[in-house]
Order: sequence, then C-alpha cells, then structure tokens
Amino acid sequence: MNHGSPCSRLRAEQRLPPHSCALFEKGPQGDQIVSGLLSDHGGRMATARSPCNPQSTVDLGAQYITRTPHYAKKHQSFYDELLAHGILKPLTSPIEGMIMKEGDCNFVAPQGLSSIVKHYLKESGAEVSFRHRVTQINLRNDKWEVSKETGSPERFDIVVLTMPVPQILQLRGDIANLISECQRQQLESVRYSSRYALGLFYEAGTKIDVPWAGQYITSNPCTRFISIDNRKRNIESSEVGPSLVVHTTVPFAVTYLEHSTEDVQELIYQQLESILPGLPQPVVTKCQKWRYSQVDLKKKTGESSCRYNLKLDTLHSHLAIYKYSFKRNNSLRVSSCDFCKIINLKDGLKPPYVFKFNALIEIDLS
Repeated sequence: MNHGSPCSRLRAEQRLPPHSCALFEKGPQGDQIVSGLLSDHGGRMATARSPCNPQSTVDLGAQYITRTPHYAKKHQSFYDELLAHGILKPLTSPIEGMIMKEGDCNFVAPQGLSSIVKHYLKESGAEVSFRHRVTQINLRNDKWEVSKETGSPERFDIVVLTMPVPQILQLRGDIANLISECQRQQLESVRYSSRYALGLFYEAGTKIDVPWAGQYITSNPCTRFISIDNRKRNIESSEVGPSLVVHTTVPFAVTYLEHSTEDVQELIYQQLESILPGLPQPVVTKCQKWRYSQVDLKKKTGESSCRYNLKLDTLHSHLAIYKYSFKRNNSLRVSSCDFCKIINLKDGLKPPYVFKFNALIEIDLS
C-alpha cells in the first residue's frame, strides 16, 4: 500500500515543509522510463477502459490488495480512509485456487485498482503528466534537474523513482555517480519475472457461464490466472458488459517476450478458449506486456551481491579470495573454504573497512 503520492504523505505525517517533488514510475510496457503511465495512472495497478463504454473496466496488473495482520496495524489509517471513501471493499466473490494465510484479508477496488492511485494524487494536489521519457538526473545548485527526451529540463527538491531497478540503472547523469559499485552490484542482482495480461471487453447482456469470479490455473503452460473482472468486484449491470482478464505464466511470457503483441494475444486467446470452451467473442481486447512484473525472490545470485579481492597476508603460497555480505543484523560474514568469521559492525562505520583477525590475516574492504 505504498502507492500514491509519497510527498503528500510525508508532509501530512511528518510535518515536512512543502517541497517540489517528482514521482517517476514505469510505463505499462516496462520498456520506458516515464512520468506516470503512458496514458493513465497506476503502474502495476493499471486499469484499462473499453473504448466502447468507459464504464467497462478491467485491472490488467494487480488484481486485489492483500492485507496481512502486520500491515493491518501499520497501515490501518490508509485502509480506514480507502474503505470510508468506497475506494476499497472486501473481496467476497469466489476465487478458485486462492491460497489464504491465517489473518489475511483481501480487498478489491470497485472502480479499478488505479482508483487508489488517483485518490492519493488528487488528495495531494499533484500535477500529473504522461509520455515523458526520463534520460538524465543531475544535481544543480542543490536541486535535482530531470532531463527528458523532449522538452526543457525541470528542477525539483525531491525526486522519487519507483520504476524497476533496470530502468533506474539506465539513467545517466549525476545519479549514476551516486550509486556505489557495491550498490550497483546489489541492484544488478535483482531479478524480475515477466507476464502478459489480456483484457477482454464484451457487449452488454453477454453471459459468461462459470461459477467463479476468478480462478488460478496450474495445469496450463500459458494461463496462470483468469478473472471475470466485474464479477470479482461484485458489479453487475444490464448497461455495461462484462470484462475478463487473463494473466499468463512466467515461462510463457519469457518465451514470447520479444514477439509481436498481436501474435502473443492470439496465442493467449487460443489457450483461453481451450480452458473456457464456448466463450463469447469480445468486442474489444487489450494485450499488456509486463516486462518487469514482480521481483523474483527465487532467483538469487548467491549469498553475497558484493565481492572483493581482499588483501591477505599469510604464510600460504597462494592468494585466497573471500566473499562478504551484509546481513540484516548488521554484521559482516567473511568466508572461504577453510575460514569463516562474523564481525559485528559498529553504527556509523564508514569505509575503508580494515579487519585484522590474527597475525596472519588482514582484510581491507576499501
């Protein structure tokens, strides 16, 4: 629940003085660094609208909000506010295959998940613009100067980057120099999964005869999740047709990531018809590529993201290479095939780091 307007939240909760603030997030294709979405708010909380009827919508990214017991307390004021305004409501429609953990509670947004972002942006009074590709961020007279592909640079007191890590690392200018080599290696180790989403809009009065509002699929190489989006949100109308969204599996998306959207859409629809035979023909479709869908916690590059060649004064005839990694308990783990030691780091310790373990070994992390 950290979407929306960071600056307005900071000012409201921490009583900070007013600042000029820029919030930059990814475009829907995940291929561009933009201010806002290419055509709408939301990022991964994007909601698409049918060109035939704007009241017919479908969530192409996140499908619902899961509140864990921890965040039920930590973010209670956010949930209270969104529920009071009718922006969120409990998810009560049946989702087959959903795995629920004890104490979790799921919510949907009647007007689409992008309405959460729009609410906070409206509350903040932020000026939102789209279709701006950011190329450089430089520090100029204590201000952050943001350069774009077109138009004049703009200056801000604060710049908040919420796009995926690979896009941050593409930025040129002073921001690139502020990232240390260690930080860069850590950032480069972050891996993302990819997915496609296909939204389908139907004519008013169309019936989709299934007993569920959503279903997780485990036996199809292409399809992972299907949602009758209006049913998921408990919205039935004789004037607005139903909408449906399909999310693909990660392996499928990786295989067809660089294929044309038209070809991928056809493949997804063929698989959907095999799962739901007799599905009515949609009047409009919208295929969405999420190149950077979610951080893939399963893809780890090893215990340490930062590796150094360490000075080793030893009686041995060879130079050993050690690895280290910072742990959550703020300690440093140094290891090799025959040596391992834990050193607690003092608060405020700054490089260079030099540790002597005994008369034989000195490690310099400068």
